[in-house]
Amino acid sequence: MPVVDRKRAPACRTFYSPHRWREECGVFGLWAPGENVADLCYLGLFALQHRGQESAGIAVTNGLHIDAVKGMGLMTEAFRQGRPALNGHAAIGHVRYSTHGASTHANIQPLFAYGAEGFLGLAHNGNLTNSEPIRAALAAEGHVFQTTTDSEVMLNLIVLSRAPDLETRVAQSLRQVTGAFSLIMLTPDRLIGVRDPHGYRPLCLGRLPNGGWALASESCALDAVRAEMVRDVEPGEMVCVNGHGLRSTMFAQAPRRSSCVFEYIYFARPDSVLDGLSVWRSRFSMGRQLAQEFRGEADIVIPVPDTGITAALGFSDQSGLPYREGLIKNRYVGRSFIMPQQNSREATVEMKLNPVRANLQGRRVVLIDDSIVRGTTSARIVSLVRRAGAEEVHMCISSPPITQPCHYGIDTSVRKELIAAVKSVEEIRVALGVDSLNYLSEAGLLASVGDPGNRGQCLECFS
Repeated sequence: MPVVDRKRAPACRTFYSPHRWREECGVFGLWAPGENVADLCYLGLFALQHRGQESAGIAVTNGLHIDAVKGMGLMTEAFRQGRPALNGHAAIGHVRYSTHGASTHANIQPLFAYGAEGFLGLAHNGNLTNSEPIRAALAAEGHVFQTTTDSEVMLNLIVLSRAPDLETRVAQSLRQVTGAFSLIMLTPDRLIGVRDPHGYRPLCLGRLPNGGWALASESCALDAVRAEMVRDVEPGEMVCVNGHGLRSTMFAQAPRRSSCVFEYIYFARPDSVLDGLSVWRSRFSMGRQLAQEFRGEADIVIPVPDTGITAALGFSDQSGLPYREGLIKNRYVGRSFIMPQQNSREATVEMKLNPVRANLQGRRVVLIDDSIVRGTTSARIVSLVRRAGAEEVHMCISSPPITQPCHYGIDTSVRKELIAAVKSVEEIRVALGVDSLNYLSEAGLLASVGDPGNRGQCLECFS
């Protein structure tokens, strides 16, 4: 199965550490005649900024033509003039972190193609596992690609299909691909949302106050435009919105729901609801489960901000240990903070986080974080806490050990770079310099997301 092309993949360019998880993408779409759809799409994408910081794009149609604005960087960098002044009745947008294809202007989404019914715009969250052979077959037939993304493979399949109508072309084309895809597509007369048969990536549907419709990766984006959450798009479902309303069809049978559990652990915003489950509640439950599984003694609980905060609150609630701020995050270390050497890049931990010595001095500390990937950042954070005077450091992780790379839209390393793939828990504890290391069990994780029998979660990265 194809994975990220490491030779073409961009170096770490954001203020996020190269030793942390990197998010995938966020998609947003609107069908709202009479509304300022460009403005609403901008707000929706801003709410999804945590899902991608490399580039952003918005496309708007008035039914006759399509206008688009794209740019590299965060929303404020991609749209330097502020909210795009585009007029129309429907729009789609995308914030990107590249899991397939280089981080270049040509790869910024939405992507466009022109077929028998006019233009088709596409925004994609996910990663295909069979895009390379399909691309090679199309290229052998003389088809030209403008980007290096797997998203363009799906776009070409749809446009080249000979099915009699667009929705059938979409369905037939997507049955040829495997992997993860939540798509929002735009044509002159309709907005289409599609979720892959396993439901790897989230996609939800909302109703705007004036009667329009919105599609988004997360419900927090619906909140940003005051849309009421209607429901999640089901795995294998295609929803189509036009002037006649909304229509739903199942383009593929869902063999087994396998939603990415890391959406709840790390990726999604805590205020989102995914597949009927509050992300905040799931993380709080993970913290409570961690406390039940923890066998040590400590004085306080502190999180690694920001994604460790909710789990730390849960740990404190269950254990009775007081919650304290032990690390303060500097929110002004921006994307331009790029150092040329590895040791300089690793110093970003000290630039981003600073210990609160008054809370740490002489204390036995439970340090809560969401995951450990390579371990380098975790070791530096532990060192910060130690230097601030912590007597003991007990690290608790609200996920099981990550032992396998992900092929479905998350940029994890090759297996040999994952610390839990090559070291035992005890060896990792020694490498991090902590007094104890405690991972959440798989059973505890599944209980936290309300799925103790694992009927619907993808746990591939753990096993």
